[in-house]
Amino acid sequence: MMKARLIALVSAVCISSAVQARSFEETLAFCEDCHGEGGVSQESDVPTMAGFSDIAISDILIAYRDGSRSAISSKFRGGDTSRSETNMNEITKEMSDAEIEQLAEHYSSKTFVPSKQTFDPALAANGFKIHKVQCTKCHEDGGTSRDDDVGLLAGQWSPYLRTALTNFRNDKRETEPKMLKLVKKLDDSEIESLLNYWASQQ
Repeated sequence: MMKARLIALVSAVCISSAVQARSFEETLAFCEDCHGEGGVSQESDVPTMAGFSDIAISDILIAYRDGSRSAISSKFRGGDTSRSETNMNEITKEMSDAEIEQLAEHYSSKTFVPSKQTFDPALAANGFKIHKVQCTKCHEDGGTSRDDDVGLLAGQWSPYLRTALTNFRNDKRETEPKMLKLVKKLDDSEIESLLNYWASQQ
């Protein structure tokens, strides 16, 4: 009797592990229906997340889950594109800490691939100067450093970053008070210069 119970317990653990493994693969496929294979986005309004630090990814997902960061609804870009639009607040609301940690570890192990996009060299040169003065404290090495744990700017899609900065300025997305103050000080031409600078790093 005891042996039968032990076999049943071991079997249950094995089945549970298999289900969890499949569930994680399904979660990855779900994520990549918008963020692209390996977290490298092919959509200009969707950020690449491959190569972010695990802390940055965890912080982003937790902020979406607890509602401190508002998400924009979007259609699916891959898989079954007939599915209804969704957003990161909805996607993360049932995620456990363990699931978030697992996703963060997975995508932080990937390589960030800069987006291939056009940019204005003159604006990029001006953006370099602005970044050096205004942004380096939190986004080192021209926005390429993952050690800052705040995401990567260099090579990220410009349309996505433009939307993010616009939402900061319009109080539609929360951020650190110091950053919010800084972003609101930037005029439209300075933001365009920064966007071109980040886009130039390919």
